[in-house]
Amino acid sequence: MPGGHPPVTHALLSLPLSLPLSLPALRPAAGEDPAAPAAPAPAVSLDDAAKQATDAAGWVEQNWSTWLSTGLRIALILVVALVLRMLVRRALTKLIDRMNRSAQAVEGSALGGLLVNTERRRQRSEAIGSVLRSVASFLILGTAGLMILGVFAIDLAPLLASAGVAGVAIGFGARNLVTDFLSGVFMILEDQYGVGDSIDAGVASGEVVEVGLRVTKLRGVDGEIWYVRNGEIKRIGNLSQGWATATVDVTVRPSEDLDRVSSVIGDVADEVAKAEPWNEQLWGPVETLGLTEVLLDSMTVRIAAKTMPGKALAVERELRWRIKRAFDAAGIRIVGGLPLAPDETPSADPSASVAPPSALASPTSPQSLATAPIPPGPNLTK
Repeated sequence: MPGGHPPVTHALLSLPLSLPLSLPALRPAAGEDPAAPAAPAPAVSLDDAAKQATDAAGWVEQNWSTWLSTGLRIALILVVALVLRMLVRRALTKLIDRMNRSAQAVEGSALGGLLVNTERRRQRSEAIGSVLRSVASFLILGTAGLMILGVFAIDLAPLLASAGVAGVAIGFGARNLVTDFLSGVFMILEDQYGVGDSIDAGVASGEVVEVGLRVTKLRGVDGEIWYVRNGEIKRIGNLSQGWATATVDVTVRPSEDLDRVSSVIGDVADEVAKAEPWNEQLWGPVETLGLTEVLLDSMTVRIAAKTMPGKALAVERELRWRIKRAFDAAGIRIVGGLPLAPDETPSADPSASVAPPSALASPTSPQSLATAPIPPGPNLTK
């Protein structure tokens, strides 16, 4: 503009852009003297700031596609793993429910209450389902974790080698625990025994109170609780599966009539088969198997019957009770039972009048030679 001052905007635009921009220190740093002069802050020009912003934007623009693809792959792996885990667990739950429904259907039949224990089946199926669900979750989530590490381009060989060495060390250190766990899993899968069964586990015997993956609890005959590790059980005798056998041995005098003894036992067997509650506990007729032992002063007749599992002892006690009463009424003497009548005298022993053999009867025995007179010696006088 002629005759005047140039505009202010032109003056500002004519200034160089490389002026340093600095901010004064608002407060002194910790440990510094407030009176000391503040150190000058590093100067950052507008060109440097613009260059750094441009580089950052270029780096983000260059790598955003890699980040997006990596994130999508990780999200896809997690979604697939979680969905697969949910489907597997739901399928296992439906399978367990179907097993329980089948057990309840059998329970409603005639012999369902005797052959199937619904509570035992339920506990067994729940234990199997818990083990299968845990194994499935571990496999699915473990595989998903390894795949995610692979997405980040992490070398899995050292990790797998370290895991293998750690697994071997833990296996050696906790081999008893692993043995107990595996034995418990197979016992449950094979249904070797369940809650309420009477078993003989070798190291202990009694009624099963609880079945675990590591320890089995047994209640002994005296009420004690046995904690038996599953890895220590080498053999199992289950007294509650299938059926049991009640066996009774009746010892009578050898002079008794066997036909009469068999007839009395048959009458007792018919009474027991018709009486309550023995008619439900007997799963077969009471049979007289015959003589098992014949001696000079006694003979033994064996009786057997197939019973409900766990009811053999009760049936044996009832048979002994009824057979003893029937024998007493029929006058059949059991060895150790009825005493002899007062007017009866025991038969004489035919060997009582025979003298025992003597060692002196043989002239060549050592006893006869010892009692023989000593012969006179030679005459030494002249």
